[in-house]
Amino acid sequence: MRRYLWFALLFLPFLLAPFPFYLTLLNFFAIAALVALSLYVLTGLGGMTSFAQAAFMGVAAYATALLTTRAGVSPWAGLALGLGLTLAFALVLGLLTVRLKGHFLPLSTIAWQVALYILAGNLVGLTGGHTGLTDLPALALFGLPLDSPFRYAFLSLFLLALLVLALHNLRESRLGRALLALRGDALTAASFGVDPAALRLKAFLLAGGIAGLAGFLYAHFLRFVNPTPFSLEASIKYLVMAVAGGVGTIPGVVLGAALFTGLEDWLKDLLPLLLGRQGNYETIAYGLVLAGILLFAPQGLWPLLAGRRAFGRQALPEAKPLPQRPPSGRRGEVVLEARGLRKAFGGLLAVNGVSFALRRGEILALIGPNGAGKSTTFNLVTGALPPDGGQVFLFGKEVTGLPPYRVHPLGLGRTFQHPHIFPEMTVLENAALATYARTRAGFLQVLFGLHRKEEARALATALEALRRVGLGELAWERADRLTAGQQRLLELARLLASGAEVLLLDEPGAGLRAGEKRELAKLLLALAREGYSVLLVDHDMDLVMGLADRVVVMNYGEKIAEGTPEEVQKNPLVRAAYLGEVEAA
Repeated sequence: MRRYLWFALLFLPFLLAPFPFYLTLLNFFAIAALVALSLYVLTGLGGMTSFAQAAFMGVAAYATALLTTRAGVSPWAGLALGLGLTLAFALVLGLLTVRLKGHFLPLSTIAWQVALYILAGNLVGLTGGHTGLTDLPALALFGLPLDSPFRYAFLSLFLLALLVLALHNLRESRLGRALLALRGDALTAASFGVDPAALRLKAFLLAGGIAGLAGFLYAHFLRFVNPTPFSLEASIKYLVMAVAGGVGTIPGVVLGAALFTGLEDWLKDLLPLLLGRQGNYETIAYGLVLAGILLFAPQGLWPLLAGRRAFGRQALPEAKPLPQRPPSGRRGEVVLEARGLRKAFGGLLAVNGVSFALRRGEILALIGPNGAGKSTTFNLVTGALPPDGGQVFLFGKEVTGLPPYRVHPLGLGRTFQHPHIFPEMTVLENAALATYARTRAGFLQVLFGLHRKEEARALATALEALRRVGLGELAWERADRLTAGQQRLLELARLLASGAEVLLLDEPGAGLRAGEKRELAKLLLALAREGYSVLLVDHDMDLVMGLADRVVVMNYGEKIAEGTPEEVQKNPLVRAAYLGEVEAA
């Protein structure tokens, strides 16, 4: 990838040197691709939709225009101010909007976009209104003025290539995996230490900064700024570029920018000839083109061109795994305790005064009929739901009501009633997601590629966990190609990679064949001998009774029995509630 990018950087301006018009178009493509790549971060990775990217461009463009034309300072100082103001604007907008769900987030960004456009057009004394600001100085590098499309193309393409490499680093990192997980299932991501709101805000800031850089380049390329290029229509155009090319991939986003940059100019010349009148008919054509692409290639053009291929076998990581935290402490001590947990949903009392204690090295089963409240109890213990009453203690520390991303780093991990995997990631990446709380690389380290040693150790840790559950040979397969039973094993591998000592397993045997269940039982018993503590929910009574040291039985949200497997099987309340038998009078 790097070799081809730098080749394009050096070759394209020379190739187009005899054609000044196409050099100008090349610069517009590079700037549009920067904005579209900001949407790759926001939408392709983070699953958020923004109609305000042109507004971020406008903030940076007007900042550098005002500073260079009114104060007479260097354009590079204008870049610093423009990016600073853009990030401040993105921070305010992000704090107000990233917690919104569904259509509320894009609607709120539309409101901000329209408001900024109106301000730019009406603050005549500051921005020049719709007439704009003219005579911006040309950029200069090492004393060489970038005052022609040929010279400017080297800068714009160089920055585009750098950004592509940086975002490739982001995708292949703990942060890229976490953003993809947030897009698919925020609760699962949070269960492995990801703070959804904080990570989304950081992605929003990064996307805003990238769009701000594009606005700076746009302003000093044209050396003129007015509100039109930063309108809602412009934001929609950039979103169309990203979606049409394939917003989930970097090549797709760049392809979409190239396609629509060329298409826009071609349509502006062709449509008036066909229709016999002037007008912005290209907007209608965009809509038709996008509708056609999404009809025949719902994921965009690039996935269609590249094909749905397997990820392919790559070199397996050979780095030393992350340091494993062996379960420590006295065997038999209480590691997880629930006291009087209570949760109601409207008039339905789902959990009512449930208490139990899980000890180190123990397998404790939580059983009961469907609707007994077992999964709700799991959610209360892990922080996925706040309890209406009661307390939860983990290693003696109260964690009642703490969100999952704060509970997990303390040593608790969970699986779900239905497998929660991420199909766009490999099996290895799915397992490596669990190392998020054990790794530390931030956005700057990742973007500059300074995370690779830590990343290699995270992947090695994930591979080790996959091998332990028998999935090592499938590490580079797409996760959506696993069988239901293999997906269960993948969830267990994630727990092992996470370093958690207390494992909450919600129906781990569901979907497994008889042989796979025997291997699962063998693995769980081995983990218990090593000092791991397991809280297990499963409807397979043969599996449960053969594994559990103790059993807690629930019915209608209440605990009705507790004891060894033999004791609860003889309990008349259990036989009546769970097995459907009626106690003889």
